[in-house]
Amino acid sequence: MKNDIQQQWQQVCTRIQNESRDVVLQRWLSQFSADMADDETVLICVPTCFMRDWLLDKAYDALMASLWQQINPAVTSVQFAVPQATKTQPQEEETISAEDDPSVYHLNPAFTFDNFIVGRPNEFATAAARRVATVADIAFNPLYIHSSVGLGKTHLMHAIAWELRKSRPNCKFLYMSSEQFMYQFVKALRAKDTIAFRDMFRDVDVLLVDDIQFLCGKSGIQEEFFHTFNDLIGDGKQIVLCSDSSPLALKNMSERLKTRLAQGLVVDIYPTTYEMRIGILQSKAQAMNAAVPQDVIEFLAERITTNVRELEGALRRVVANAQLLGSPITLDTTKMILRDMLNLYEKELSIDLIQKETAEYFQIQPNNLKSNSKERKIAQPRQIAMYLAKVLTTHSLPEIGAAFDRDHTTIMHAVRTIEERMKMDLKVYEDVEALRKSLQRYS
Repeated sequence: MKNDIQQQWQQVCTRIQNESRDVVLQRWLSQFSADMADDETVLICVPTCFMRDWLLDKAYDALMASLWQQINPAVTSVQFAVPQATKTQPQEEETISAEDDPSVYHLNPAFTFDNFIVGRPNEFATAAARRVATVADIAFNPLYIHSSVGLGKTHLMHAIAWELRKSRPNCKFLYMSSEQFMYQFVKALRAKDTIAFRDMFRDVDVLLVDDIQFLCGKSGIQEEFFHTFNDLIGDGKQIVLCSDSSPLALKNMSERLKTRLAQGLVVDIYPTTYEMRIGILQSKAQAMNAAVPQDVIEFLAERITTNVRELEGALRRVVANAQLLGSPITLDTTKMILRDMLNLYEKELSIDLIQKETAEYFQIQPNNLKSNSKERKIAQPRQIAMYLAKVLTTHSLPEIGAAFDRDHTTIMHAVRTIEERMKMDLKVYEDVEALRKSLQRYS
């Protein structure tokens, strides 16, 4: 079976070398190795996290799965894994570096609590994470953090690890991705040494596992994770997990494992608010030692609302352009540099669509949003629709006003009103963010 896998891998590599024009991928292939995670999943081991992220960004997992399926129809997916995890012992050096071993899955030194911008969407998750990092006896176990991509789950996981090193130096922790868990398990099976695999976790005080959703559909690995989970919980050890969805929403995950995952504290990180995005951009600009005008900060915070990762990426593009060309950062140059990204966000998103979605959400007629009714059930949804039109489109205030049969001063008042109510009224905040998230599917 092992020989069959290697032969299939060589055939896939040959196809890529012959058909792909990506010279980077061709150059890296010799550094990869392949194994079977289960009967349907191929595990490609790559030396570094950078390589893994690059491959995923280019969707090469789908390409390899397609090529592999032509050779072996039983294969349905390909996953990339970085072999080693980060495990600390008491009194280690303060930093974790990949210089001595480039395959070490190291902790990002920028991902600390001090560098994490806290606001209403993430304050509960942050408080829970800090508690785990600083207190040995926790009432909730596991801590399960979930959110959409790019909202700070991994940042909090790394922050817990860094804080453990500082505030609880005698605490032993193991941080790994679910891919690494899978890799180590498959490696142990091949070597017929599952005892060594289980010994990895025996003396750990805190286990942190990132992206637990990647265990979905892997029944054998789920079974091993279930036993590891139970052993650690039974020994009073703390577990911290993160995922892109809540435990009970995980698909192709065994019911008993989902129940275990949900038995502790489950916390959600919601999409960022405008104020949070302002704070994030100011913090990132300071870290880049870049003078970014406030109007540029506000523009980016209004236009890029999907996740923090894209927000930071946009800022880096703007700052890099200014540094390379030796030119100042202005709102006009920002719009020009990011025109592809901004066009993508605004694709098909119109005021009319915002009105329809808002009316449907609040279960009122769309024409109510243009009426003169002062009933709260009509007036507040109208102001929310005006606010969303202002922050999600590039239309001017007069243009937005015309769409609502109002003048531009009414739109300005509505925007200010909703901004204030979002700070004071959790229900208003949740309504606005739910609508914003719903509208993102059109962009």
